[in-house]
Amino acid sequence: MKTSDFDYHLPSELIAQTPTEPRDHSRLMVLSRGDGSVKHRHFYEIIDYLRSGDTMVFNNSRVIPARIMGQKGDSQTKVEILLLRRLEDNVWETLVRPGRKVRPDTKIRISGDAGLEMNAVVLEQGEGGIKTIRFSDDSLLEKFGQIPLPPYISAPLADAGRYQTIYAQINGSVAAPTAGLHFTSRLIGELHAKGVRLAFVTMHIGLDTFRPVRVEDPDRHPIHKEYGEVTSEVAALVNETKERGKRVIAVGTSTVRLLEAAAQDGTVQPFAGWVDLFILPGYKFRVTDVMVTNFHLPRSTLLMLVSAFADKDYIIRAYEQAKSLNYRFYSFGDAMLIL
Repeated sequence: MKTSDFDYHLPSELIAQTPTEPRDHSRLMVLSRGDGSVKHRHFYEIIDYLRSGDTMVFNNSRVIPARIMGQKGDSQTKVEILLLRRLEDNVWETLVRPGRKVRPDTKIRISGDAGLEMNAVVLEQGEGGIKTIRFSDDSLLEKFGQIPLPPYISAPLADAGRYQTIYAQINGSVAAPTAGLHFTSRLIGELHAKGVRLAFVTMHIGLDTFRPVRVEDPDRHPIHKEYGEVTSEVAALVNETKERGKRVIAVGTSTVRLLEAAAQDGTVQPFAGWVDLFILPGYKFRVTDVMVTNFHLPRSTLLMLVSAFADKDYIIRAYEQAKSLNYRFYSFGDAMLIL
């Protein structure tokens, strides 16, 4: 297995720059692993594939305003900081531009409205351009930051709330759990009415959403740790669903990784900690029966995960069909339901 096995060409015009309105009117490609079929629907029709007693698990992480602008020391050199994950009080892993000019012990001034200011200092340089930074008071970061859109989106976002799911609650992600962006309050109500049980876990999405796999052997790719939590109530609900022969439907690859990481001895256990599970073809899924996901970047860990859930060639053929039918790709793009 090579990283190039997960490569494909995507015309730039198929990269969605703005979200579909309403949210649930995006297109939905339905893949059935049982018969290898491909169907084309709209997302609001996902209800047709769900059954009473199924449990749908969502990631309720909220995107934080993780892009911070500052100035280096006493100079006028502008510095852009992208928060990745909180290590402890006031200390964060970050990416910084321009990285070569910001070394350990560099001081950074961050200014906001009404004369509000905050200071930061670079503590250390890590691998892959990661820098550890201590802020004077990270409780103020919400007042200074901006929501960080992925680099492939160049169009400004009129409503920052459109890059949040409607059920986002727990601050911590630097990128949205995009499979959940398609859900509306109306659709959630339809799920309830049909008897689909809803569960919410928390998985804060970090660096690997932005970072492609650069080595040809995926096993050599250092996957970034992301923090996740599964409550005892959710673990019990998921286990009961499996015991009753019903399906666990994971909304998004982040939810899949967290549920699978929390599975031990055939059951999901309450979990709170760092997840570094790298799912590649050959992995045996223990929890996830159905997956809702978007269309992912080539050579990405997310495409590898999806290719582990369904046959890789099946997924690549589906992507090629999606391209030929002008599906919209990536964060604001269309969705896929894998049965």
